[in-house]
Amino acid sequence: MFQSLVNWARVKSPWILHWNTGACNACDIEVLAALTPRFDVERFGILLQGTPRHADVIVCTGPVTRQVKDRLIRVYNQTPDPKFVVAVGTCACSGGVFRGNYNVLGGIDQVIPVDAYIPGCAARPDAIIDGVVKLLAKLQGKAG
Repeated sequence: MFQSLVNWARVKSPWILHWNTGACNACDIEVLAALTPRFDVERFGILLQGTPRHADVIVCTGPVTRQVKDRLIRVYNQTPDPKFVVAVGTCACSGGVFRGNYNVLGGIDQVIPVDAYIPGCAARPDAIIDGVVKLLAKLQGKAG
């Protein structure tokens, strides 16, 4: 009974952490635009958090570089279970135009497990919202 209540609350009010791993900032601007009143993600209960210890969903933009790899793993480990990762943009999904560079390891899934991919360069705010809502629907199916 209590666990079903916790799952319901987690699906109805996901708290997200926005993490840039070294992108060109185009996807970052789109993620922040999705959080503005124009797109109104708060209707889904989505709330931006500044610390991984209070987040349920990590929204990552940009490719994983050697410099940020250990920090990304640390942030992932600091997020309480169950945690979910969303890769936003082509760079986060596969490394994008930076793939093959000496300092780029690839997409987010090269370092931590990813639950949802939102492709695009840059991914539009409505696509980001759609991807997060589909992740929540997937979680609701598992919880229900």
